[in-house]
Amino acid sequence: MLRRELLAVRNRLTEDVVREAGETLAVRALELPELARARTVAAYVSVGSEPGTRALLDALRAQGVRVLLPALLPDNDLDWGEYTGPDSLARVQHGGKMALFEPSGERLGPDAVTSADAVLLPGLAVDERGMRLGRGGGSYDRVLARLERAGAHPALVVLLYDTEVVARVPAEAHDRPVQAVVTPSGVRRFPRA
Repeated sequence: MLRRELLAVRNRLTEDVVREAGETLAVRALELPELARARTVAAYVSVGSEPGTRALLDALRAQGVRVLLPALLPDNDLDWGEYTGPDSLARVQHGGKMALFEPSGERLGPDAVTSADAVLLPGLAVDERGMRLGRGGGSYDRVLARLERAGAHPALVVLLYDTEVVARVPAEAHDRPVQAVVTPSGVRRFPRA
């Protein structure tokens, strides 16, 4: 029910609000030391009314950061490819799900994410513990489990609108907290659990 409510609010946002929020998010995110010193960042291309990531992707590339983007696999796991600019994206329709923008170049495999210094996670909300509420497909739960199995400890950051930082989201035993949330109004950090 919480997911539906959050998505309903997002779906009422105008294109101008989404675009402006994305531009502000890029500025705020680049202030994070974890991104400023990162050599490789695993990110994603926002779609629809998600907080925009395109300005951030281009800003990271302009700073010489290697940007990895996900490609959805049939089992909802994620493969990765490198973002080399807007021309390196392909719009991919996944069955009845929404169309996603994915890297059109070489696939690097699901384990490529373990080389990232920071992972930008999509979400619908984050709570005061740093627990993230995703869309429910489990793709990023698999990413976080893969990072844990590999002993990789990248900074985990979620990009949201200000209203999506809430008191509590449902959490299960396998869920992992993020270290920070970036919203248009600023950055909030969470203690590592």
